Amino acid sequence: MEWKNIYRGMIMGASDVIPGVSGGTIAVLLGIYDRLIASINGFMSKEWKKHIGFLLPLGIGIIIAILSLANLLEWLLVKYPGPVQFFFMGLIIGVLPLLFHKADARSSFQAKHVVLLIIGATIVGLMVFNPDEGTVIQQITFSTYILLFFSGFIASAAMVLPGISGALILVIAGVYPTVISAISNLKLDVIAVTGIGIVLGIVVMSKIVNFFLINYRAGTFAVVIGLVIGSIIVVFPGWPNETALVLVSIVAFAAGLFAAYVLGKVEYRA
Repeated sequence: MEWKNIYRGMIMGASDVIPGVSGGTIAVLLGIYDRLIASINGFMSKEWKKHIGFLLPLGIGIIIAILSLANLLEWLLVKYPGPVQFFFMGLIIGVLPLLFHKADARSSFQAKHVVLLIIGATIVGLMVFNPDEGTVIQQITFSTYILLFFSGFIASAAMVLPGISGALILVIAGVYPTVISAISNLKLDVIAVTGIGIVLGIVVMSKIVNFFLINYRAGTFAVVIGLVIGSIIVVFPGWPNETALVLVSIVAFAAGLFAAYVLGKVEYRA
């Protein structure tokens, strides 16, 4: 068992709760994205035992973070949304040099890859024009369960892709407050239905991503880098009006950059 994956999972889980921040981006930052995709695919094969030691601690960390940090992150996003978003924006920008290095962009990228990068950035950037996230759904009906299942399916598919936030997909679908409230208050029916959709979405999307990573590696990385760049537009909350908040936001952004640098150094030495 790779128990250090618990802390990796906790970082990924914390990021997945924040609309606009992708757990896939954090996986790239931690240097485990390729292996994560390969392990999810391998777990669904006859050689599943080889991958359980990687995936189980990671899953434990993600669940711990989501259950323990949902209330804290919900409070931070209400009280200090700007600095929180600036911190994650620093993390996202900080991961870009590692991504370009991992893709060997200087020697492998051609004009078509630049086009793919721009397309990826545009797709995610357009998500900034999302509707209001809505309110907590009080009356849970069968149609609500269907909505939660498919929202979870699409959101988890997005989680596998760096740059596309699963939480933001839940916001666009109008179920984000309902899901966060369910996690905070342990409403097991909502958690179970959304969770099943999430698991199935991860399995399906990981197979698609794995195919492209194996057969079209440079092109896949070009799209991934574009998705990450586009997410900067989505995460950017705008400059606050108060001088104190501007300073706090700058410090939070610098802290995000520094965290990306430190995590990158630690993980690539490991």
